Amino acid sequence: MPRRPARLAEPPVRIDRSASTPLSAQLSDALRGAMSTGTLRAGERLPSSRSLATQLGVSRTVVTDAYQQLYAEGWLDGRHGSGTFVTEHEPLPGSGQGTPRDPVAPRGAGAGVVRQRPSRAQLRRSGTVDLRPGAPWVHDHDRAALRRAWRHAAEHPPSDDPDPRGLPRLRALLAEHLRRTRGVRVGPENIVVTRGTGNGLDLVGAMVRNTAGPGVRAGVEDPGYGKARTILAARGAEIVPCPVDGDGIRPEDLPDDLSLVYTTPAHQYPLGGRLPLPRRERLLAWARRTGAVVVEDDYDAEFRYDVAPLPALYGLDPGRVVLLGTLSKTLDPDLGVGWIVAEPDLTHRIVDVQAATALLLERGDLDRHLRRMRLEYARRRALLVEHLGPRLSGDTAGLHVLLSLPEAAVAPVIAAAAEEGVLVEDTSRTSHGAPRVHGLVIGYGSADRTELRRACGVLARAVRQHTGE
Repeated sequence: MPRRPARLAEPPVRIDRSASTPLSAQLSDALRGAMSTGTLRAGERLPSSRSLATQLGVSRTVVTDAYQQLYAEGWLDGRHGSGTFVTEHEPLPGSGQGTPRDPVAPRGAGAGVVRQRPSRAQLRRSGTVDLRPGAPWVHDHDRAALRRAWRHAAEHPPSDDPDPRGLPRLRALLAEHLRRTRGVRVGPENIVVTRGTGNGLDLVGAMVRNTAGPGVRAGVEDPGYGKARTILAARGAEIVPCPVDGDGIRPEDLPDDLSLVYTTPAHQYPLGGRLPLPRRERLLAWARRTGAVVVEDDYDAEFRYDVAPLPALYGLDPGRVVLLGTLSKTLDPDLGVGWIVAEPDLTHRIVDVQAATALLLERGDLDRHLRRMRLEYARRRALLVEHLGPRLSGDTAGLHVLLSLPEAAVAPVIAAAAEEGVLVEDTSRTSHGAPRVHGLVIGYGSADRTELRRACGVLARAVRQHTGE
C-alpha cells in the first residue's frame, strides 16, 4: 500500500536580525519550541533548506545549520529523496500537551511517569556534565572538511543502479582504511556498508537465523552490551549469557550449541579488557569445532593509549568471524555509517551518506581527525586517572572506564553526583540478571576537559564520602 504523502508544515518562525543570537540558533530554537509544544507534529514534513531560506530571507547555510542541530538532538529525521520530517517525540513539560515526564527519573519512579532521557545537547545547555558512555567529542571536527564532503556528495547523485552492498568507492576506501588501522586484508567485495553497528548486528542475526532456522542460541558477553541482547532477541534468538573476566570473554565457558557469539575483544564493554592472543585462538578453535559464527564488534579499537591495537579476530579466521565496525565514535554519530566485513557473498542494504564518508577517507580527513582525537581523549583519560585512579580499570583504550565500588555505595554515589550536576551510569544494565560487577561505567567522550575536571572532583568526593576512604 503506498505511503500517504506527509503534510508540508509551515513553521511558525520569526527571525530578529537585530538580536545578538545567531540566526541559525534563533531558527533552531523556534523550530524546537514548535515541536515541543505540538505546533509541529510528528511526521510533518518541513520545507527544504532552500525553500525555507528563501521564505525567511536568510542564507541557505543558516537553515542547514539549524536543521543539522535538530537532527543531532533527535527532533528531525531525513528520508532519502523525501525530505526532512519531525520525529516521534513527547511534548516537553509545561507545554500543555501529552503526559508529564521526568527526564531523569530514577528507577522505581512512580507509575504514569514516562521516562525519557533528555538529549546530550539539552543537558549541556543546562550545565549538566554527562559522563554516560557511548558518545564521542563532536565539537572539534574539521568543519570545512565536513562541509566539503557533504557538498561533494550533493553534487553527485546516487547511481540509478546502486550496489546493494554499498557505494563501491566507499567500500574500496574502507578496505584500505581497515588494512592500515586494523591489519585486515580485504577487498571491497568483503564489505557491506550499514547504518551502524546495531544495524550490522541485526543483519548478521537475520543471516544466521535464516541459515540455522528457528531455535538459534546466541551468546552475548555478560556483563556486556545490552543493545546486542535486545537486537538478537528481536531476531528470535535465545540469549545465552557468556561470562567474561578482566581479559574478556572466556572460551572455555562457552556451550557447544551456540549458533553465534557476540564479543568486543578490542575493549570489552564495560570491564575494558582486551582479549589476549592465546584466548583469541581458543575462541576461534571453539568456533571451528562447533560451527558457530563469531561476531566481532570492533568497539573502541581505534583508541589505544599504551600499545598498538591487537589485530582483529577476523584476520585470524575470516571463515568463522564477521567483523562489525562504525564511525559513530571515531568521527560523528550523525553520519550513521558502519560496516560488516565478511565473506564476499554477504550483501545487504545501502545507506544514504556514503559519498560524504568516502571523501573524508579519500582526502585523509578521517586520519587527521583520528590523530587529533587520540591525543585529546588521552588527556581526558589522564584526568580520570589523576582523580579516580585507584579504583579505575579498563583505562588503556576506548572512551569509557570502569570505576569499581562496593555494591552498597553505587546508588549513593550516583545520587550524590546527580545533585551536583554529574550523570553517571551503573553496571546493572550490562548484566543478564543479577549484576556480578558493581560500580560506575564512566564515559569521557562527550564532556570537555573543564567539565570533566569538575565532574572528577565531584565523583572523588562522593566516593570518599560513601566508601569511607
